Amino acid sequence: MKQKPDLSRTQLFNLSFGFFGVQIAYALQSGNNSRIFATIGADPHSLSYFWILPPLMGLIVQPLVGIASDRTWTRFGRRIPYLIFGALIAVIMMVLLPNTGSFSNTTSIAMVIGAVILMFLDTSLNMAMQPFKMMVGDMVNEKQKGLGYAIQSFLVNLGQVVGFALPFILTYIGLSNSAEHGVPQSVKWAFFIGALILIACVFYTISKVKELPPDEFAQYQEPVNESKGNKAGVVELLRKAPTNFWRVSLVQFFSWASFLLMWTYTTGTISDTVWNSTNTASKAYQEAGDWVGIVFAMEAVASVLWAAALPAIENKFGLKFAYALSLIIGGVGFCLVPFIHDQWMLFLPFAFIGCAWAAMLAMPFTIVTNALEGKSHMGTYLGLFNASITIPQIVAGLTGGLVLTLVGGVQAHMMYVAGISLILGSAFVYIIKEHSKLKTV
Repeated sequence: MKQKPDLSRTQLFNLSFGFFGVQIAYALQSGNNSRIFATIGADPHSLSYFWILPPLMGLIVQPLVGIASDRTWTRFGRRIPYLIFGALIAVIMMVLLPNTGSFSNTTSIAMVIGAVILMFLDTSLNMAMQPFKMMVGDMVNEKQKGLGYAIQSFLVNLGQVVGFALPFILTYIGLSNSAEHGVPQSVKWAFFIGALILIACVFYTISKVKELPPDEFAQYQEPVNESKGNKAGVVELLRKAPTNFWRVSLVQFFSWASFLLMWTYTTGTISDTVWNSTNTASKAYQEAGDWVGIVFAMEAVASVLWAAALPAIENKFGLKFAYALSLIIGGVGFCLVPFIHDQWMLFLPFAFIGCAWAAMLAMPFTIVTNALEGKSHMGTYLGLFNASITIPQIVAGLTGGLVLTLVGGVQAHMMYVAGISLILGSAFVYIIKEHSKLKTV
């Protein structure tokens, strides 16, 4: 089996640049999903149900994209056709979602229409996102894998900063953030601008990246038994998955459940604890919604800075220590949020949360792709591994209303639940098998 050649930093950057645009779209959705549905009339106890659709679509779509693209080759490549189709559909859905309230005068019908649009948006974003992870797995050698995913992580966080901050910036320059006539204009235009950036970034990557042809790609893979190896079903692949595939998945469960709770309840929390309002039609609630974008952007900035520090921490104390420490810091950040009543002081806990986000973006995929290095079905495995991100979010979405009731119906209390979940995840980091190949470049 041949070793994949080293890629320049420019090549690694081009490979993932489209992810910047995809993450702007994800950030706009993450920062404004609850805000949009609450504004058109959703009850806080029902908000988490709207968050079931994004991970559910990821659970279904990403493995299918992985399986299908493993068996695909066109003149555009094997992963890129899925990227193009997903991006084009996502642009249409991004234009439609913030206009949900305009499609019907009946709240229940408007929310159903919004849920359907959200479903298609998440389906297309998942289809656009998965190829970027797979192309790093396909084209980057083991030595550079950590660097490849670190660059991808940087672009993810940069995209999130832009996406989260866009509504606040547009309000600042004069667009209305009033919910008097439905979703604020600042939110609508943020989605429109995000859609344009998404398609531009994706087509930049397409123009710069040439995937490995099948014959060349095969030279970098372990030989497989044609009668079995290429025809293995999902159950058989899962049975043969590396141990770290499952161990990292357990950590992922607690980590991603906590972030789903954050995305669902932060707007309501900050509106209550800082702006002293629980009225979703009020100016205070919309100001809180804008500020949520800013603190989420701070989280992303902190994530970039912490990601830069992680290699040094890992080299000195080991990968597991760096991973667990990041999750613990994030858990403490969640628990601090309800105690803060000044909007500027919120930067501190969300900077802590960004430390956890940095580790979650890079370390799991580095560990798993290194464990899969040289094996066939890389795309299928990464699609299946995406279930470790989506299933915990689905569980958190299904149970969010019940948990909210159990903690007294106060959205701020859900930050405690998120913090405890993240700290529990850190404890399971220590069952991961660490070896020298997992060192970050």
